[in-house]
Amino acid sequence: MKKILLLFIIISAMTFTVFGQISEANYRIFDGKGNPTTFDEIIKAIEKTDVAFLGEMHDDATAHFLQFQIFKAVVEKYKQERKVALSLEMFERDVQIVVDEYLKNQISETHFLSSSRPWGNYKTDYRPLVELAKENNLPVIAANAPRRYVNMVSRLGRDSLNNLSNDAKKWLAPLPFGFASDAYAQKFNALMGQTDSVTPQKHSPMLNAQSLWDATMAYSIAVFLKANKKSLVVHLNGSFHTENRLGTAEHLLKYSPKTKFLVITMRYEDEFTKFDKAKHENLGDFVILTDSKVPRSKR
Repeated sequence: MKKILLLFIIISAMTFTVFGQISEANYRIFDGKGNPTTFDEIIKAIEKTDVAFLGEMHDDATAHFLQFQIFKAVVEKYKQERKVALSLEMFERDVQIVVDEYLKNQISETHFLSSSRPWGNYKTDYRPLVELAKENNLPVIAANAPRRYVNMVSRLGRDSLNNLSNDAKKWLAPLPFGFASDAYAQKFNALMGQTDSVTPQKHSPMLNAQSLWDATMAYSIAVFLKANKKSLVVHLNGSFHTENRLGTAEHLLKYSPKTKFLVITMRYEDEFTKFDKAKHENLGDFVILTDSKVPRSKR
């Protein structure tokens, strides 16, 4: 009991150090249509889902603060009745064994970090959530495709994955992984500065690499849901992967058609108190605009 209390104090102190300067003054919460809403409404809505996607801009410190608060509230409210899991874009499937060993206290944090290829902002932005999961004996899903294979697709095309060993293919969504939808492809091409319309047959290697990323995260979540009935997964990813309920969210329904999910999209804006329908409508079931003036996280 003393050990758990000490761990909680350490996590709380560390979280305050990281997030202590952020408050409700630094963000505004809206539903997908732009109506102001509250943090409590988000937590209430999560109860009716199987997966809550928390979309971030990776250097948004306020979004990371909110992700921790949302995950903490979900754990406190729902862990007694459902198996709650944390799923992360920030870890790749081939390090799941390392993540599990750390959660079970079989290896030190030093060895965990040296073996799991964490992002540069892990300690400030994602560690609080992992430590909270560890404290509560909750699973953490290393959901992403290994970067080496995503890079392979961007260089050599989607069919290059067929040449991998069967062991390597286990770290990916089942092959052939799905194409992006037309809506997602058009959005991706616009982001890349290409405005011409596309069809699935014309997807570029870069878009296929993005789709491998999306599909593998979705597959990782679907596998967990199948093995753990009535569970609740909180998944963190870059907002583009799930904006407008596209990308990873679409692939999830291919693997698990009856899954209920919620998309919460967070992005920083100079005028974060104003919901611009042209820019923000339907980016998520909830859209949280954060203050761009808050110092950014460093990756």
